[in-house]
Amino acid sequence: MISRSRLSLFPLRTAVALATLFGLCAGAAHADATLERIKQRGKVAIGVMVNGGPFGSIDPATQQLVGWNPDLARDLAKQLGAEAELVQVQPSNRVQFLQSGKVDLLIASMEYNADRGEILGHAPTPFYRVGGTAAVLKNSGIAKWEDLRGKVVCASQGSSYVKPLQEQYGAQVRGFKTSAESLLALRGGNCVAAVHDSTLIQPLLRGNAEWAAYAAPIRDEILPAPSVVWTRKGEADTIAAVDKVVQQWHRNGWLIATEKHNGIEPAQALLPELQAKFKAP
Repeated sequence: MISRSRLSLFPLRTAVALATLFGLCAGAAHADATLERIKQRGKVAIGVMVNGGPFGSIDPATQQLVGWNPDLARDLAKQLGAEAELVQVQPSNRVQFLQSGKVDLLIASMEYNADRGEILGHAPTPFYRVGGTAAVLKNSGIAKWEDLRGKVVCASQGSSYVKPLQEQYGAQVRGFKTSAESLLALRGGNCVAAVHDSTLIQPLLRGNAEWAAYAAPIRDEILPAPSVVWTRKGEADTIAAVDKVVQQWHRNGWLIATEKHNGIEPAQALLPELQAKFKAP
């Protein structure tokens, strides 16, 4: 025989179980509100990096953001059926902007690594691959990463290059809020090298009279990694929608055409390889 005290627990346990079940279902139903909000607003806020050069700059005539990152952001919004609201971000604040909801997505020169993957979500198909390189004076004597040991190196705050520069190559890294400040510090003699994405450094040094005394002599890039579109953690619907767009970019050659349109000459060509992969039956 079941005691009255035990019998009285059954409704309570049932209620708790049902409440838990309903809570889980509700959480699953609202786990990814971003895509629904984009559809409702008809707008998507995308954080972009604008450091100057072909990957992102401000058109002096129109004051509009132009270049690779803005081009990708605008077309991504278009493919999602929304208007692009471009928000300028910096390495020091881009993660915070995404996590706090100031932007919905990031196309912000932020390559994938395991640490970032722990705190953010991302579309798994990369749209590019980028590594770091060092700008130095041509007479600096620096020819390899090991030559930076014990020397002061400028970089952006939040850059993934800081850790290997310190731990692997023994450099003394000075962090700056923006890459522009870091590069100014290099020209002011405050460091022997400025380490940033090769996609920033190479166009800057190529045919730019102001940088005629500088070069990027280290042939191998530091931490070459895939460039991805970032989301907040757990946004499965948004991730799926964005990844579908990125795969289509590869499939129809849009990324290759956009790279050419912006005059980008990659150090490590990845786009033809990915186009072949996604065009394959």
